[in-house]
Amino acid sequence: MDTEEHLLALKVMRLTRPTLASPLPITCDSKDLPGNLLNNVLQQDPTSVEGTETLCAGQFLLLPQNPVNIYLGETFSSYICVYNETEQIVNNITVKVDLQTSSQRLPLSVNPPTPKLSPDETVNVVIHHEVKEIGTHILVCEVCYQNPSGMPMSFRKFFKIMVLKPLDVKTKFYNAENDDVYLEAQVQNITTGPICLEKVALDASHLFNVTSLNEMPTGKSIFGKTTILQPQAICQFLYCLSPSEKLSSDLKSLSGATNIGKLDIVWRSNLGERGRLQTSQLQRMGPDYGDIRMSVIELPNFVILEDLFTFKCKLVNNCERTVDLMIYLENVEGLAWCDISGRKLEPLPPLSHKILEFKCIPLIPGLRTISGIKLLDTFLKRTYTYDELGQVFVILNDSTEKSKCI
Repeated sequence: MDTEEHLLALKVMRLTRPTLASPLPITCDSKDLPGNLLNNVLQQDPTSVEGTETLCAGQFLLLPQNPVNIYLGETFSSYICVYNETEQIVNNITVKVDLQTSSQRLPLSVNPPTPKLSPDETVNVVIHHEVKEIGTHILVCEVCYQNPSGMPMSFRKFFKIMVLKPLDVKTKFYNAENDDVYLEAQVQNITTGPICLEKVALDASHLFNVTSLNEMPTGKSIFGKTTILQPQAICQFLYCLSPSEKLSSDLKSLSGATNIGKLDIVWRSNLGERGRLQTSQLQRMGPDYGDIRMSVIELPNFVILEDLFTFKCKLVNNCERTVDLMIYLENVEGLAWCDISGRKLEPLPPLSHKILEFKCIPLIPGLRTISGIKLLDTFLKRTYTYDELGQVFVILNDSTEKSKCI
C-alpha cells in the first residue's frame, strides 16, 4: 500500500542546540566617505552587545537554519512524531527506530504499543545515540498500526545521516635510553567551528605507567584554564611512559611491548555539546636491543674541570648463553680515563645484568660527550662500540680561575 494512503503521518526532526547570532562588523573611520553611517548601523544592530559591537559578540540565540553536521563521538538526538491526520481512530500503534551503519544495525527505540490514537493526537519518541562510526548512516523508522476495520498496516521511512570526522590525531614515539617511551600527540580540529578540549588523556596499557607532561608542578595545565581550538588549529600533548618493574627486567618482553594504550579525548562545541573520541590501540616500533646492551644509569650533569668524577652503566646480556667480555677504553678529546683498558670482565650469565663503574677526569671546559667504550665478545670475536652514552657539562671552579689569573 502506498504511503499516501496511510492514516498516520511521520515526521522526523533533528534536535540541535541553537547558536549565538552575532553581527557582521563593517565599520570605517569617521573621516572616510561614509562618515559614521556604518558605525551607527552596527550599533543599532539588535544582535550586537552594547560597547563591543566590533567584537562579533552576540546576545541572541539563532535556531539552526541548515542541516547541522554530526561528528564522530557526538550524540545524535532526534524527535520522531507519529500524527493521526484523519477523522478515524487508529489502534495498536508501535514505533520502531533503528540506525543502519556500514557494519551493523542498531535498535534505538521500540516503544510499547499505544492502544489507540484519536484524530489530531500524536505518538512522540525522542532518541539519543552516541555515533561511533564514520560515514553514511540510515535512520529507519517503522510504524505499525491497525485501521478501524482491524487490518494490520505498516510503513517505513528512511533518513540519511552523514557522520564526519571531528579531529585529526597524529602520534610520534621516542624510545629513550632508560627504556622510557615518550609519546607526542598532535590533535587538530577539522570541524567547521571552534571547540574546547575538555580532556586529552592517555589510557596506558598495563605494562606501562604514564606521566602527563602537560601540567606545571602546581598542577595547572600549561595551556591555561581552557584549551580552545579554532578550525584547523593544532595542539600538541606529551606523555612519558615508564615500563613496569616486571617488564623492565625482561628485555625481550620490553622489546615486544608495542601496545602503548589509547588516547581518550573529550571536547565541547557550540553551546556545550559534548563529544568523545577514543583512538585505537597506539603501536610503537619495538626497540632492537641486540645481544649486549649498555646504558647509563647514573651520570652527573655538571662536573668540575680536572676533578675526578664517576658514572655508572648497566650492562645487560640479552642472549641465551653466558658471555665473556673484554672492555677497552679509547681516548676521547677532553676526557681522560682513570681505569684499566683491556681488562676481562666476569662471565655474564644469560638474561642477566651487572653494574659497571667508570672514572674520568675532564680536561677541557664545556659540553663533553661520554664515548670510547668498547666490549669484545671473546667467543664470537664480535666488538660492541658505545659512543655518545651521555653528556656532562665541565665547569671551572674558583681555585682554577684564580690559578689561571696568577
